[in-house]
Amino acid sequence: MSNPVLRTNLPELKLVNRGKVRDVYDLGADGLLFVASDRISAFDSILPTGIPDKGRVLTALSLFWFDFTKDIIPNHFISADLKKIGHDVLKHQDQLAGRSMQVARCEILPIECVVRGYLAGSGWKEYQKSGTVCGVKLPAGLKSGSKLPEPIFTPSTKATSGHDENISFERTVEIIGRERAEGIRAASLSVYRAAADYALKRGVIIADTKFEFGIREGRLTLADEVLTPDSSRFWPAAGHTPGGEQPSFDKQFVRDYLETCGWSKEPPAPPLPDEVVAKTREKYLEAYRLLTGRKELPAV
Repeated sequence: MSNPVLRTNLPELKLVNRGKVRDVYDLGADGLLFVASDRISAFDSILPTGIPDKGRVLTALSLFWFDFTKDIIPNHFISADLKKIGHDVLKHQDQLAGRSMQVARCEILPIECVVRGYLAGSGWKEYQKSGTVCGVKLPAGLKSGSKLPEPIFTPSTKATSGHDENISFERTVEIIGRERAEGIRAASLSVYRAAADYALKRGVIIADTKFEFGIREGRLTLADEVLTPDSSRFWPAAGHTPGGEQPSFDKQFVRDYLETCGWSKEPPAPPLPDEVVAKTREKYLEAYRLLTGRKELPAV
């Protein structure tokens, strides 16, 4: 197991943003460099312990899905080849190999585009109270983990800190206009349906996911990461039974540990034990192998 990459340092490039997971660098006229670190966050805190190869999984899966969905909607991906990116990035391949991609600049829309195909998370909590999810009326009698009659688009605002806030479609229209709101809804549902159908054949349920869209040269463009364990709930299809928590291919091991270790959920977060790190890493890798059919992560 390699050492986790928690923080990148590329002196030749301007750091535009260091998020919970990604470091974003300015490539001038050539766009942006997205680098997925091995940082992991939970309960709105970045943990001091990273998950080795997590950033490589996020990047490899995003590249897989960008290619898979390119005939549905254009995306911002340009290259993951360090030799082609230029800007002296090749000399930092120890930090960048397999976890970085050059992308085009977009005007990012201020909406998290969430699609739910199954009832889980905040959607399940709302449904228990009102029978709705983000104002969408659902049939009575559904359980936690139930498949919905049809996937639903449930947008949210983008929070700079803390949790995103679920909003109605009409509120989305107020924020970005009807044409763009209808565009991101249609694109989100189309990408989700295509990916969910494919994933189910590979033994993976995509319970829900979130997308980001931008405007590039006047066209709606899929951006950021796509259908990764960080942006989606992936469940094993085998033995799926609604009612209660579902096993998942994500950081549930981390959440479970943090719920029981006595942490107050106020920063700073505690370090993770080796066994939690190893189990979480294996879940991310398992999702990659199942969805792509590939045994190994790409080296570059």
